[in-house]
Amino acid sequence: MTHKFRCEFGIADAIGYAILWFLLVIVTLGLAAFVLPYYLPKVVLNRTVVLDENGHEVGRLDCIYSLGEMIGNAILWLILSIVTLGLAYIVYIFRVQRVVLSRTRIVYNAAGPA
Repeated sequence: MTHKFRCEFGIADAIGYAILWFLLVIVTLGLAAFVLPYYLPKVVLNRTVVLDENGHEVGRLDCIYSLGEMIGNAILWLILSIVTLGLAYIVYIFRVQRVVLSRTRIVYNAAGPA
């Protein structure tokens, strides 16, 4: 059984989130930029549906990574980035992707997987 994904995160969503995060980064004097790499993949994953071989929707992706966890990890990596003069940020980007994907599950529709 093969499943495919269809992302329903559109251009209007992207523009809206870009404006929101631009404002958040300004208001927080740049600190929101450390949470942004967690939040963006999460919001895209949460707008993704799982399709069966025939293109019928069988479920959706659900990233269960909370804002509190994001902020906690972002603070840790912010400190590491300052101590390492920015070098830890290179590892941070890869770590973010791993953490977000690891906290994502497939929620099947009531009928279950095909």
